[in-house]
Amino acid sequence: MAFSAQTCGASCLVPALCSPLLLCLVLSTPAAEGFSFPQQYTMQYWARRLEQEIDGVMRIFGGVQQLKGIYNDKKNQFEVKENVPKKIVEKVAGDIESLLAKKVRALKRVADAAEKFQKAHRWQDNIGENDIEYYDSKADTKYDGPEGEEIEGEPSNSLKLDFIDDAHFKTKVNYSYAAVQIPTDIYKGSTVILNELNWTEALEDVFVENRKEDPSLLWQVFGSATGVTRFYPATPWRVPDKIDLYDVRRRPWYIQGASSPKDMVIIVDVSGSVSGLTLKLMKTSVYDMLDTLSDDDYVNVASFNQNAQPVSCFKHLVQANIRNKKVFKEDVEIMVAQGTTDYKAGFEYAFEQLQNSNVTRASCNKMIMMFTDGGEDRVQDVFEKYNWPNKTVRVFTFSVGQHNYDVTPLQWMACANKGYYFEIPSIGAIRINTQEYLDVLGRPMVLAGNRAKQVQWTNVYQDALGLGLVVTGTLPVFNLTEGGGDRKNQLILGVVGIDVALDDIKKLTPQYNLGANGYVFAIDLNGYVLLHPNLRPKIINFQEPVTLDFLDAELEDENKEEIRRSMIDGHEGQRYIKTLVKSQDERYIDEVYRTYTWAPIKSTNYSLGLVLPPYRTYYIQANLSDQILQVKYFEYLLPNSFESEGHVFIAPREYCKALNLSDNNTEFLENFIALMEKVTPDSEQCNNFLLHNLILDTGITQQLVERVWKNQDLNTYSLLAVFVATDGGITRIFPNKAAEDWEEDREPFNASFYRRSLDNKGYIFKPPYRDPSYKESEMENNTVGILVSTAVELSFGRRSLKPAVVGVKLDLEAWAEKFKVLASNRTERDQLGTRRCDPSTSCEMDCEANYKDLLCVLIDDGGFLVLSNQEDDASQVGKFFSEVDAHLMSALYNNSFFTRKESYDFQSVCAPEAPSNTGGGPRGVYVPTMADFLNLAWWTSAAAWSIFQQFLYGLTYNSWFQTEDVAADSMETKETSCIMKQTQYYFSTVNYTYNTIIDCGNCSRLFHAQRLANTNLLFVVAEKPICSQCESTKLLQAEVKAPPREPNQCELVEKPRYRKGPHICFDYNATEDTSDCGRGASFRPSWRILISLQLLLLYLTACCNPLPLASCL
Repeated sequence: MAFSAQTCGASCLVPALCSPLLLCLVLSTPAAEGFSFPQQYTMQYWARRLEQEIDGVMRIFGGVQQLKGIYNDKKNQFEVKENVPKKIVEKVAGDIESLLAKKVRALKRVADAAEKFQKAHRWQDNIGENDIEYYDSKADTKYDGPEGEEIEGEPSNSLKLDFIDDAHFKTKVNYSYAAVQIPTDIYKGSTVILNELNWTEALEDVFVENRKEDPSLLWQVFGSATGVTRFYPATPWRVPDKIDLYDVRRRPWYIQGASSPKDMVIIVDVSGSVSGLTLKLMKTSVYDMLDTLSDDDYVNVASFNQNAQPVSCFKHLVQANIRNKKVFKEDVEIMVAQGTTDYKAGFEYAFEQLQNSNVTRASCNKMIMMFTDGGEDRVQDVFEKYNWPNKTVRVFTFSVGQHNYDVTPLQWMACANKGYYFEIPSIGAIRINTQEYLDVLGRPMVLAGNRAKQVQWTNVYQDALGLGLVVTGTLPVFNLTEGGGDRKNQLILGVVGIDVALDDIKKLTPQYNLGANGYVFAIDLNGYVLLHPNLRPKIINFQEPVTLDFLDAELEDENKEEIRRSMIDGHEGQRYIKTLVKSQDERYIDEVYRTYTWAPIKSTNYSLGLVLPPYRTYYIQANLSDQILQVKYFEYLLPNSFESEGHVFIAPREYCKALNLSDNNTEFLENFIALMEKVTPDSEQCNNFLLHNLILDTGITQQLVERVWKNQDLNTYSLLAVFVATDGGITRIFPNKAAEDWEEDREPFNASFYRRSLDNKGYIFKPPYRDPSYKESEMENNTVGILVSTAVELSFGRRSLKPAVVGVKLDLEAWAEKFKVLASNRTERDQLGTRRCDPSTSCEMDCEANYKDLLCVLIDDGGFLVLSNQEDDASQVGKFFSEVDAHLMSALYNNSFFTRKESYDFQSVCAPEAPSNTGGGPRGVYVPTMADFLNLAWWTSAAAWSIFQQFLYGLTYNSWFQTEDVAADSMETKETSCIMKQTQYYFSTVNYTYNTIIDCGNCSRLFHAQRLANTNLLFVVAEKPICSQCESTKLLQAEVKAPPREPNQCELVEKPRYRKGPHICFDYNATEDTSDCGRGASFRPSWRILISLQLLLLYLTACCNPLPLASCL
């Protein structure tokens, strides 16, 4: 309970809980020891002294007024330009549209050529591997074996090519050929694959011609429905450390291009007959089925026996995004088999889900996927009730496991409902059979002809060949050959894709004229960002798209929700809003004003936005036509001038094309100086805007040294350094030796102090960051400093801008002593000795004399300790204050000095968790023990034979006993992606002086808190705790891994964010031929493998009956 009052004569803030007179007596009455808690006016006086001292130091050393004068003196050396948001958005959107349009033209040429070549191709039944010449991208690949040894790839007749390093593709390439990639689990010598390789060879000439027309083209790819990938230019395949599970048909861009959006309900038979291996196969099948869905699709998963129930908390169809699919997979893993089978219960549940029109869904292809071990009921009455005669829902049935059930009912269900029947007898059949339903969904697209040939642009995802983050334009390719009789062919041949690197799109956006806090962003119809400064995934799984929602990239509020909706709807707009932003180091929250401007990027699914702070309406553009002046300013960049003019850090920007970037400032500076000796700032190979502004800021900051810093003694005011940072990319530190301890980013636009100073008025304090585990023993020998910075605001008529930030670095040890003096009852700063109250001299305590009884601190607006009067708090500076005094920080929060903001970072990495047998999504199968092998009774079961076949098959391919999630990555990682929960604190609107009692019985404490004017500091004076019995919840600020299922997806899906699916849908065509509706597994390994497997099984069977198994080995 807290008792509060503003002043001793004022009423309490909580009048029902306290008496004003009582509180005043408590604050003023001497204690038994002879001293009392300071009066409010005394502490206000201390606060004014602190404010005056800070302001005085910054006026003398910051040089804000002097720097304004320097800019004014040199105003003939620059122009003040205006950022007009609508014009910027219009230009950038047009440039991106033009860039993508060039890729679309190349895309259509490849798609048209593919259809033409395939139609002209004559099928060859007797074609052999020696009849085909192509470059197999995996021919020279070496895999790592289980023990780390190298394993050669399969023998191949691949062409032998030479490759050259190419900066454009960031790898070795050969522009004369295309390369071929065939999935590991597909036999490359089959007739189907060889014919595919035969006719797609002609695409190489089209690839080459496309590149001649547009040299900026990246990967051109044709992904075939058979699994063959032909891509240009040729490059060796990037092989993972374990097994290569890449299949083009499972890539996000292929799935998006091969079918229209889907509403899918997966129903899984969990009756008592489904157990052991069959249940494992079903679970893995569901995992793989979910992986064929994209963010344009909607899904739900249910299990059924005599009743049907959803496997998760989702009661209706939900978007098939990464987080929802993760929930499904975790819950599918804990399914158990029991009860009896009732297909009717499962199908009725599925149809009712698909008929629910009160929830957001894809509203295109509708389908039910049933996994079962078999049954006799055809549930015809259910289909008559829900699906006939229109048959708007396709039914796909999957017979899972080794059994002797009659599969005719399952085949009938699929055939009677425009679906397909599949068999999954073993784990090897799962991948192929859970993706081939896409061929069925592609039929209406093929029959629709040119109307269905719509270019679609994907979400952001990781390129499998090393380009980094890309988007891909896709176009389906149809089989134009005639079917039997007069029927039109309805097979999709595959999908053509052309990549566009995000870096190439970013180059079309302005950056430096927008300033440190201005930026361009773009989103798609799902609200996911294509461009955003906060799109920074730390670990990327190349199998999944990178989906960061705009409202997760920024701190969500109602204004941004409305902006996002307007952008998704393809509207133009502009809005000036007050919003919250995180600091660059994600420790602070600032309340700022921003102008959002947006417009659609025509001919795409994207919308472009621009965010601009009010102080960035104008910016400086240097105009240094005088070459003598250029040379003069350039000399201040030379290291031989640092001793007298201060050390200079240059932002690592691409000033010239030939400039070699480096993370080391000295090396980068040497590279820059060497290049400037060869070219001029006006050279065509350089960015004249960046170079001229850099050189101008070099001269301006040097003048600050001459006019202000050289004439002052920093030691007099206990300063370690003074500094200035500019929009032009210069950071100048004085004196030169202070640069050794400079830990801020060389790029001012990435420095937290720089960006926060622009957004906040007054002096911004920034203590060194120390996490909760930091200990005094870890302190370095270097003197600890505290940054204090403020922005320089210029005015030219009605035009105002902030081109620079100046500041000082305080000596922590010296300023801690100064703080105690300023918050004391001394009348003169040079007074010797201290005055301490005792029982015979009743007086008020102060922060210097009574530091053992009185806690005095300065806390910044993020809740971090800046200064303290406690001798042992030197190592605590920079820590969140709750780590120092949990009770007091809780009181500050509870009394509204601080507001808390919680959010989630969906792009983080975490240390791997220990493997668990109960974890979600296992990809392996049961491996029999040696005792099982020697037990003849074990061999008599059909399940055992199935397991043994898989066991041998797994040994052959060395894949079944690896976890797919790990193997699929391009490298074996020690960390995994995860969701982190972030908590930041920031000042509320409380600006007045505040006195409070922390009520805790005999452990109660008085404290006073007051904001320091023109700073981001809170001055707090409190009684030190006299006991430790007062319990208080410790506030947490450090980033932590989000608990399981947090944020709660079950709650989020009930209020889904606004989105739009693709505007086209091809799910029905009256001429569709549905007679091809079912077959068994289509897995075709090498005939050598099959013969060897069968011979081994026959040998074991013959020799093990009646002889012991040991005699066969």
